[in-house]
Amino acid sequence: MDELWAGGWRHFGNYFFRYSHQLADSALQTITPLRIQLSAWEPTKSQRRVFRRNADLRWEVVPAQVDEELRGMFQRHKARFTANVPDTLETFLGNDVTQGPCECRMLRVLDGGRLVAVSFFDLGLRAASSVYGIFEPDESRRSLGIFTMLLELDYCRAAGLELLYPGYATSEPSAYDYKKQFKGTEWMDFGSGDWRGLPASIQKPEFRRGPQSLDESGPEVAGFICGSIAGGGGLEVVADLG
Repeated sequence: MDELWAGGWRHFGNYFFRYSHQLADSALQTITPLRIQLSAWEPTKSQRRVFRRNADLRWEVVPAQVDEELRGMFQRHKARFTANVPDTLETFLGNDVTQGPCECRMLRVLDGGRLVAVSFFDLGLRAASSVYGIFEPDESRRSLGIFTMLLELDYCRAAGLELLYPGYATSEPSAYDYKKQFKGTEWMDFGSGDWRGLPASIQKPEFRRGPQSLDESGPEVAGFICGSIAGGGGLEVVADLG
């Protein structure tokens, strides 16, 4: 898994994919895989406030599982979205989270006996990869999405891992900009395959600008731009390893 993540790949269950562009509001956006060097990460001032705001909560990391309590939280959580609304939690975890290509763990955050947030992440040999996070909408003042990501970073560093892959962001401003707020973040250039440090002085990184419309992009970006897992080039929409 470490090698696939380093190549910009992600997976939902046994479905592996990577892509370099997406359409959003009729505009073409450039996808940028991100990873965080755990040795360089430390909370920012605002992230330390998130820790303090949630100091009354308890958290634990356990083997991932899906039950009706989590499905109910997922349905309440997804009501926050107006576009690209996912169908079920299994969309991200597969039909059986215990049968994935690597070990998946679940970070549970509790307020007394009430479960208020959960995030899922995969473990490799040297790295981990965030999969998905949900929280109770009535607790949104706590910034629980950021809180669970901070806890994942803390947990993975304590476990001796080197990297955490938080997923994709875009070169352009988007709902994924929160992923660019962490010290030690690097982004992958799809053109060269190189990972480069995110400038610490800016919150919106100056990534290599991609085509802004399908007319500018060339015919291949109407689908996903990627090579095969075996390392060959060419166009491939998705690889199903199930």
